[in-house]
Amino acid sequence: MKRGDRTKELVGKRIKELRRAKKMTQEELAEKTNISAKYLSSIERGLENPTFDTIIKLACALDVDVPELFNYPQHLPADDLMDYITGLLNHSDEKKLRLAAKILKALCM
Repeated sequence: MKRGDRTKELVGKRIKELRRAKKMTQEELAEKTNISAKYLSSIERGLENPTFDTIIKLACALDVDVPELFNYPQHLPADDLMDYITGLLNHSDEKKLRLAAKILKALCM
């Protein structure tokens, strides 16, 4: 899968996740953004490349900032997720590293 296609898929999953967290149906979100439910479904499945205007409408309707639509580390494949976590750890001070170690230890028990 090409990187751009993977990004569309990840953004779509994030939009779906945010929509569900707001307990909205696709029809409700589509109506709030003035797009068709079919188009929204295609966006959520990573099949469409929405315009920036559509991205802004979706963010507003979901009551989040635009960057939040691109905050999807929980949906990354395992290899990319490991790189993401390593990057976070590489930019952490000692206090944050100790906290991360405690959290990871608790998760792995």
